[in-house]
Amino acid sequence: MFSRVKSAVLYGIECRTISVEADASEGLPGFSMVGYLASEVREAQDRVRTALKNSGYRLLPKKITVNLSPADIRKSGSGFDLPIAVAVMAAYGYIPQPLLEGVFLAGELGLDGSIRGIHGVLGMVMEAKRAGCTVCIVPAANVKEGAVIRDIQVYGAAHLREVAAHFIAGKQLAAEPADAGARLPEASREGTPDFADIRGQHIAKRAAEIAAAGMHNLLLCGPPGAGKTMIASRISGILPPMSLDEALEVSQIHSVAGILPEEGILTARPFRMPHHTTSAAALAGGGLVPRPGEISLAHRGVLYLDELPEFQKDALEVLRQPLEEGEVRISRSSGQYVFPADFMLVASRNPCRCGYFPDRRRCRCSEPEVRSYLHRISRPLLDRIDLHVDVQQLPYADLVDSRAEETSAQIRKRVLRAQKIQAARYRGSRFRFNSELTAPALRQYCPIGAKQEAQMARIYEQKHLTARTYHRLIKVARTIADLEESETIESRHLSEAVLYRPAEILM
Repeated sequence: MFSRVKSAVLYGIECRTISVEADASEGLPGFSMVGYLASEVREAQDRVRTALKNSGYRLLPKKITVNLSPADIRKSGSGFDLPIAVAVMAAYGYIPQPLLEGVFLAGELGLDGSIRGIHGVLGMVMEAKRAGCTVCIVPAANVKEGAVIRDIQVYGAAHLREVAAHFIAGKQLAAEPADAGARLPEASREGTPDFADIRGQHIAKRAAEIAAAGMHNLLLCGPPGAGKTMIASRISGILPPMSLDEALEVSQIHSVAGILPEEGILTARPFRMPHHTTSAAALAGGGLVPRPGEISLAHRGVLYLDELPEFQKDALEVLRQPLEEGEVRISRSSGQYVFPADFMLVASRNPCRCGYFPDRRRCRCSEPEVRSYLHRISRPLLDRIDLHVDVQQLPYADLVDSRAEETSAQIRKRVLRAQKIQAARYRGSRFRFNSELTAPALRQYCPIGAKQEAQMARIYEQKHLTARTYHRLIKVARTIADLEESETIESRHLSEAVLYRPAEILM
């Protein structure tokens, strides 16, 4: 007897619908599987056979053939165990085939018939909905993330016997509410670091506000203990909350990586802080079957790289394409995988290896050593960072000052107001923030007057700007103007933007 059920395979962060076909016929007993299968999928036949036996379902000696179609897509992962088991049961007549129409299944089986959680269920349920399925049966451990998708019924199962009873005896599985993803729960900011904790450092905090308002990249430079990491860790807290579409997009990436929270959806913007020993593959993503790396896990949030010069050179150069294009492309013989990577880069570095240059009372680095340390970061990468800020050691008077500092909530209100201005300006275009503007778009959306043009001509020559840094300076000035709710870019906005360009030290 022939049977068919639907499942899916992860392809990057996307999913492809897979038809799991099973046939049980007379002939030499055996269990064969075809369809361009990875080793973990081939092993499913042993898990399925044993799980069915231990769940109380006896398989008569027959020739069992299982095909995962289409055959030109490589099948990997452990999520095919459950659909294969159900398809085999239907082929043996335990489950009527009509009951499987419009049903999507995914899950890994234990030898005792228990159903274990898998990665990527959120994207699989999205794909099931696109494929026209009305019911999804997934592991109980993943049911909350699957139920985030609206207009499709998602059931969670903990054992193969529960799935069989659902179809055979009408004992319906436990289901999450079908409208669980109708709205995004408000992200809790309890325990989130607050800018009110930071004493002084007003220039650095101002730069962080500008960076958040226009989603600009930021580099903090200063001696150890000056507060660089404290400032960076608070930037995600002044970003506006995610929309439902953004939350689903980010949650899908984290689902594929297997780090989605128990609630099934991310409500706060990501803040990723990989160690400087992180490899290029860990940053960009990769593997035989590519999975998202730190760059993609920071999508719609903040990627913070502490001690930037200490990262491997090839790891830093991996950042260049995502910073320009907002995505990571990984090529394999099986195809090209695209991971979204629209993030704000925040980085920090010391001015030298010991951290105290140019204070010669404490710095013992020679000029060649300082130059070698600074040159670990390539100029093309530095050009892609919009704001460069020196974070000075905090004076004692500021440290013990009892006056209240501005809170993250107060800063976030200004950031949100500036981003609403940008949303209105770019309505109908593909842009959302000032940092995303191309050179032609700058001429359209960020015109400057004759006086400001002459000012920029002087700055261009004095600062030895490249075309890229010139455009980025204009974008920063536009964000400063938005924070002041100014319709035009004034000279004071350009002057402040220039303050955030790097000083050329020992170049």
